[in-house]
Amino acid sequence: MMRFLRSAAGFPAVVAQLHEMVADGGAISRRLADGDDDAAFHAAQNARLVKNAEQYYRSMFSSRVSSWNLRDRHMAETLAELDGHLSRRHGRPARIAVWAHNSHLGDARATEMGEGGELNLGQLVRERHGAAAALVGFSTYQGTVTAASDWDMPAETKQVQRGLEGSYEALFHRVDSARFRLMLRGNAELAEALAPPRLQRAIGVIYRPETERQSHYFHARLPRQFDALIHLDATRALAPLDSPRDVGAAVEPPETYPSGV
Repeated sequence: MMRFLRSAAGFPAVVAQLHEMVADGGAISRRLADGDDDAAFHAAQNARLVKNAEQYYRSMFSSRVSSWNLRDRHMAETLAELDGHLSRRHGRPARIAVWAHNSHLGDARATEMGEGGELNLGQLVRERHGAAAALVGFSTYQGTVTAASDWDMPAETKQVQRGLEGSYEALFHRVDSARFRLMLRGNAELAEALAPPRLQRAIGVIYRPETERQSHYFHARLPRQFDALIHLDATRALAPLDSPRDVGAAVEPPETYPSGV
């Protein structure tokens, strides 16, 4: 495991974390001996992470679908273990909120991603918990976002292009409201109106406006993808908590600069 990680360029953070886990092994063992349930859970989760990380990094040399599915299965496995741990500790079913990008939380079976063989956390949670799970998505038509241009590149404040025609973003922009929510579960009339597949934008760690149609849009069926959706017509980039004050201050000019057309 360690030999593999050292030989794979681009994984220094993972190697450092594994070294830290080994260094903490003695302290964890002492807490386990004292009957610390949290320490036992943390130790088991760290071991699970090491096992799943090796599978994930090996899969990166094969296909995107394979690595994506392994990553979201790990997320679902971690969530299930956390659910069990908290439920046992408190003697009642745990209530957990998970914050992640739409492409992880919306049911992949209702999207072009699922048709290509990808699954995600939202799908796995629905399969496990059924109606006890609520999948909530977010959308925006324009604004700014904090994202990088590529992996391992610094985060920037980027201008979000206006939603493409034929997309959910463009459809919601035509609603006379700067922000609203759609309750999709159990609303037959709304589900029928939004049933045909439309383009949907996905912005995550990376945002490339110059290739937005190819790299950030896919077709989805919103009523099957989410239980509810919150639309903010114009969004504003968040500054990372661990960044200097001036990070994100410079916003790239709009596409129409300087004419304003």
